Amino acid sequence: MGKTAKILLIVFGAFVVIIGMLVMWFVGVYNTLQEMDEDVAGKWAQVENVYQRRSDLIPNLVNTVKGYADFEQETLTGVIEARSKATSINIDPSNLSPAAISQFQSAQDGLGSALSRLLVTIERYPDLKANQNFLELQSQLEGTENRIAVERKRFNDAVQTLNAKIRKIPASMIAPMAGVERKGYFEADEGAEKVPEVKF
Repeated sequence: MGKTAKILLIVFGAFVVIIGMLVMWFVGVYNTLQEMDEDVAGKWAQVENVYQRRSDLIPNLVNTVKGYADFEQETLTGVIEARSKATSINIDPSNLSPAAISQFQSAQDGLGSALSRLLVTIERYPDLKANQNFLELQSQLEGTENRIAVERKRFNDAVQTLNAKIRKIPASMIAPMAGVERKGYFEADEGAEKVPEVKF
């Protein structure tokens, strides 16, 4: 083998090694982005679960309250309609855009407001406040509101990690090829610095 052939072989070998390293690096970044995207989707599923739990408690709450003949029907109707609107909005985990999250949050906030109005109205019904079914629902709703706050924070943390990653080089160049896009956050409402209180 001549000197030129050896040099070409060395250059070719170095080229193959460099290409191999670049491919491994690309695959590593790609896989990391996919894992982070899946983590966000998993956290989103938990957010939906806790909101669904709250939604599932509402028919029992409405039925308990309905037993009191003079209870304001308009307030109950508001809760039922808000629940219907909130449960009609479903977001595909692959489309957790800021606009989609905002729409979901708006519907859930509407349900939260309707529930708050219901709970304020219940203050005028001491017998209802002492009802055992009602007390159990109170405890479950309080627990659910706490879970909602926890799962929303976990989701936002996962989104923040992913969004920060895809803004940096080299992930910013690979993210479009990986089909990974910026995700939306749950935004705090004005005056919502603390977990909502559910008092009966």
